[in-house]
Amino acid sequence: MTVLSLHQLNRTLLLRQKLVERVEMTPFELVRHLVAVQGQEPNWPYVGLWARLAHFRRDDLAALLRDRKVVRSTMIRRTVHLADADDFRWLRPTVRPAVHAALQAAYYRDEIEGIDLDALAVKGRELLSGRLLTRAQLGRELAEHFPDRHVRRLAESVEVMVPMAHGPDSGAWGAWRNRAVTIAIAEEWTGLPMDTAPDPEALILRYLAAFGPATVADVQAWAGVTKLAEVVARLRPRLRVFRNEAGKELFDLPDAPIADPDLPVPVRFLPAFDNALLGHKDRARVISDEDRARINKIASAGVPMYLVDGFVHGRWDLDGTTIRITPWHLLSSADETAVLAEAQRLLSFIAPGETGTIVINP
Repeated sequence: MTVLSLHQLNRTLLLRQKLVERVEMTPFELVRHLVAVQGQEPNWPYVGLWARLAHFRRDDLAALLRDRKVVRSTMIRRTVHLADADDFRWLRPTVRPAVHAALQAAYYRDEIEGIDLDALAVKGRELLSGRLLTRAQLGRELAEHFPDRHVRRLAESVEVMVPMAHGPDSGAWGAWRNRAVTIAIAEEWTGLPMDTAPDPEALILRYLAAFGPATVADVQAWAGVTKLAEVVARLRPRLRVFRNEAGKELFDLPDAPIADPDLPVPVRFLPAFDNALLGHKDRARVISDEDRARINKIASAGVPMYLVDGFVHGRWDLDGTTIRITPWHLLSSADETAVLAEAQRLLSFIAPGETGTIVINP
């Protein structure tokens, strides 16, 4: 069985994530290839697509949301992502156990205890039918039928149980956080019926195309669901099997490319929660355990990071029109030049026509 080195896995990940060179795909094609693009904060998906596409304008993604070709909603890992509307039909039912598990968390449980959840879901559907409401608006209307409850939690509970699509303004470029999210019933918003059954095979095969080769644990960590080992076992005759340097089995599509470990790769600035950074349980192929421990100590809002020679080298932050770069490792003169050049391109994308500043923190 072929053993893949750490550098082979790193270069292969960057190749499949379209981070080796900016590609001539449309934003829609890229979103579909990546299966689901992290969108917890409205601006981050725009930065993630900019890092990958040769020709990308912010309105390219905004138009996909306005035209309802891309859905912004809660899906994998029970967090907000963007996905092709047609993919959302099978993706949301497939990760339903992870999404519904939120109702067992104290954040929800203490507020909805004793409520007939089926009745809450039915009433939520009824109130939302044909409408686009903010969570606050839906919560207030639900409170008329379920009094003396946390208004916002009522709306959020319905959103957990009923597949929703966020309105296009919720995912528009602009404020980084605290924007009021509008929601609609996904089937009504897209005009596409939701699948009635999960499709874990599609989930695994699509994941491998964008993230493989990978272990079963990697797939589960990315999706937020469990019990995929038996599905992978069924698929095994259709897959290639490798091992990593630790001897763990890695599964992959039979015709997917494996990169040269010495493939040159550019500096890349990635948004917080980027697919390439969160796509595996074992993230050593892109970030060292030491650097991963650093970010675990930072606020949960996420940490935008940059890559040098394919691996996380440090973090970056945006302060108005100033990009602050914090290296976690020494920068050679050549790497510093490349980092500054890519940061300047990022600044031109974030604040076109404005005079900005790039600072490398000591």
